[in-house]
Amino acid sequence: MLSPKRVKWRKVFKGRMTGAASRGNTLTFGEYGLQALECGFVTNRQIEAARIAISRESKRGGRVWVKVFPDKPLTKKPAEVRMGKGKGSPEQWVAVVKPGRIMFEIGGLTKDVCLSALRLAKYKLPMKTKIISKEQ
Repeated sequence: MLSPKRVKWRKVFKGRMTGAASRGNTLTFGEYGLQALECGFVTNRQIEAARIAISRESKRGGRVWVKVFPDKPLTKKPAEVRMGKGKGSPEQWVAVVKPGRIMFEIGGLTKDVCLSALRLAKYKLPMKTKIISKEQ
């Protein structure tokens, strides 16, 4: 699973996800990509599940670029614990994704293989996405 080797702060603020992505919103490496249409958190498990789906569908051919990294810790308090007594302990790592962000890129394969691989990856993610290409 993806997670940072070390972080400056163990717990961070929740933050706000307003506006569109100003970085990472163009295809840079591959010919096809998966672009987010909504904002949200993508966990390290969801990123890994989508990456595995792409690599299996492409039969380990071509090249896959994962362009999001989960560097934000999400905390959670244990079940049946009363309110107060501070913030919960870090439970999982998430990547903050805004509309327009390219999450995965794929290249070096035929068009139909790339599209079917990215279509499988769409189902693993918690937000609406669309497949884009360099030709557009």
